[in-house]
Amino acid sequence: MLQLNPPIPMYIPEQDIEGWAHFIIDYGPESYIYFVILTDKGEWWTYDNTKVKGCINKTMNRYEKNRD
Repeated sequence: MLQLNPPIPMYIPEQDIEGWAHFIIDYGPESYIYFVILTDKGEWWTYDNTKVKGCINKTMNRYEKNRD
């Protein structure tokens, strides 16, 4: 488990919510990476890397159209 400092803004398409990844859990080479995210609703959830995307970031040319 690795604490992210600073946290990374994330988007969860399945629930159409955003949040902040505070931790990463890596179980090894045969497993997904898991993000522990505090959502904007105040809930803590763990998602594998196939379920989350980076939030909109105009500085990095990541716009809403790139979420899909």
